[in-house]
Amino acid sequence: MVLMRSTMSGQRSRPALGSQRGFSMLEVLIAMTVITVGMLGVAAMQQFAVARNVDAKELSVATNLAVEMMERIQYSRKNVVSYNGINVSSASATCPGTPVMSAGDCAQWRTRLVASRLPAVSGTVAVTTVGPASMNQWLVTVQIRWTNLPLPLTFSSVVSLG
Repeated sequence: MVLMRSTMSGQRSRPALGSQRGFSMLEVLIAMTVITVGMLGVAAMQQFAVARNVDAKELSVATNLAVEMMERIQYSRKNVVSYNGINVSSASATCPGTPVMSAGDCAQWRTRLVASRLPAVSGTVAVTTVGPASMNQWLVTVQIRWTNLPLPLTFSSVVSLG
């Protein structure tokens, strides 16, 4: 209900100042500014979230590839030393000539690395003796590198014949 002032002559005049409804232009401008700043913040967070999501996907793919190679080596533990020096990338591969299982594992791992679509991906395997040779234990280190990763993803495990 809008209160009107009445004059002596009984005519109505403008509404009383305290009862006006609506927003002033300044209030609208301030509200629009606050909303715009909030929306820009949301957009920036969305871009950051998408970038981190891509990083997480790449890390998951690389982790699966490294663990897969470790499992192949664990399965073929009699030939663990033959896996030493494997170095594969999309451009080239250094695989063992013998035994056939090690060479096949290397070729399949290279194929899977290239198919992963990680940018400029490469993988290496190093096998070193742990403790006395009579214990038949080796430290196997699998590393995967790609363009977006500052440090290589490294997995190490001890393999023994015992």
